[in-house]
Amino acid sequence: MTESADTAKPDEARPAAIKAVPVRHPGRWVAVAVLALLAAMFVHMLVTNKAFQWSFIIDNAFRPNIVEGVRTTVLLTVFSMIIGVVIGIVMAVMRLSGNPILSGSAWLYTWFFRAVPRLVLAILFGNMGILYAKYHVGGVPFSRQVGDLIGVDVDGTLFTINANTFLTGFMAGLLALALSEGAYMAEIVRAGMLSVDPGQSEAAGALGMSRMQTLRRIVLPQAMRVIVPPTGNETIAMLKDTSLVAFVPVTNELFFQLKSVGDKEFNVFPMLVASCMWYLFLTSFLLVAQYYLERHFARGSGVSKEKRAGFRALGFGSGGGGG
Repeated sequence: MTESADTAKPDEARPAAIKAVPVRHPGRWVAVAVLALLAAMFVHMLVTNKAFQWSFIIDNAFRPNIVEGVRTTVLLTVFSMIIGVVIGIVMAVMRLSGNPILSGSAWLYTWFFRAVPRLVLAILFGNMGILYAKYHVGGVPFSRQVGDLIGVDVDGTLFTINANTFLTGFMAGLLALALSEGAYMAEIVRAGMLSVDPGQSEAAGALGMSRMQTLRRIVLPQAMRVIVPPTGNETIAMLKDTSLVAFVPVTNELFFQLKSVGDKEFNVFPMLVASCMWYLFLTSFLLVAQYYLERHFARGSGVSKEKRAGFRALGFGSGGGGG
């Protein structure tokens, strides 16, 4: 006679506990050991190699002219990015427009300024006085030529601009960097706007919102999650590209001043090391700001903290893949 379920022993009805064995990752420990060894060798080289001349760097990397160079670099970065972002938004909207003239003009702008290197643009704008030594603004077109034909002195010019006076080194470098950045930001903003579901715009239109209201209140806020990370990278790249305006020349720029100190003291290498340290220091602030901006615009998107952290996306977080 078989034993009923009611009379079965509790130990026999219950499955045995699973003994979980953690996955071993010996490759990770080997990688950590190798990286620790390389880091120790690098620090030893920094400390023992006399060619770095740390005392010379400390004495000369914080001169008043160097601090002024930092200020100029920061101002160039901020103004170039502000102008570039504004141009990028306008060009992105034009590219997505149904008007072929607007979209074609925006494409032509992005094509030109993405094709020409920023160094070439900076030197070109620095020599713009050759093309426009005196530029006449306002008045009737060809009024001077018509006046010469009828024998009357006609000058319809409202005012003139001397490019050599208007396009100072700082202004020429700023325009070159900002116009170039505007082309890249146009593609970034366009990609962000295309990432938003078209149904969002259709729903906003059904509610009676205008296209500008839809763009400002619906599309751009959602597109910021896509726009912010590459914009942060562009800002960091812009900070480094400000060194290009030394060829305009902008003499109160950070890299120009650091290099000048090295040239005057006949000790170039330590000041190149100081340049790396200054740019590392400034870039670190931008990285922190980018992190908080990304976290702010990622709220409510359902993106986990692990996915927001770049190294976790590569499988190095807790509970990640194999090693």
